[in-house]
Amino acid sequence: MVNQERYTHFIKTTAHQLGFNFCGIARAQLLTDDAKRLETWLSKGMHGNMQYMENYFDLRIDPTKLVPNAKSVITLLLNYFPDKTQNLNAPKISKYAYATDYHDVIRNKLNEFIKLLKENIGDINGRGFVDSAPILERSWAQKSGLGWIGKNGNLINKQSGSYFFIATLIVDIDLNYDNPIAKIIVAPVQNV
Repeated sequence: MVNQERYTHFIKTTAHQLGFNFCGIARAQLLTDDAKRLETWLSKGMHGNMQYMENYFDLRIDPTKLVPNAKSVITLLLNYFPDKTQNLNAPKISKYAYATDYHDVIRNKLNEFIKLLKENIGDINGRGFVDSAPILERSWAQKSGLGWIGKNGNLINKQSGSYFFIATLIVDIDLNYDNPIAKIIVAPVQNV
């Protein structure tokens, strides 16, 4: 238990040192409710032309299929809201595309993170992901207390909104787990 606390503290501190804005941790487990929602979503054809969403269903809902003996899912958020506004005469591009490709930036941070974990915790097995595996990142972010999934399908963080890239580290060590964010239900407006 003392090691779990020490490891958890090290992970959260390291996440911030590497430039991540938020770090949450959830127990690695089968995502039963998400599996039902995903199955219904797919069966209704809600994924349109994104046939890849039908692939690797078992990997999407079970982190132990991606990292054998997985115990913990670490979710990391990196804010991408740009400091500068776009040139008015330039073609309009999405805010997340203003800078270097986020896949490269975050992948480098995740590789460094895993290296630091191995140097400071010991021989652990883990993998980092940023849009590189069939992971339900938003579900894990919600389970690890980082926010809730809004009507628009985005993860909403109470302090900072939705301008985040989501990265995931799955590791085979027990950690202290954060409390999930309860689903926020917006009541319909009543006509008076």
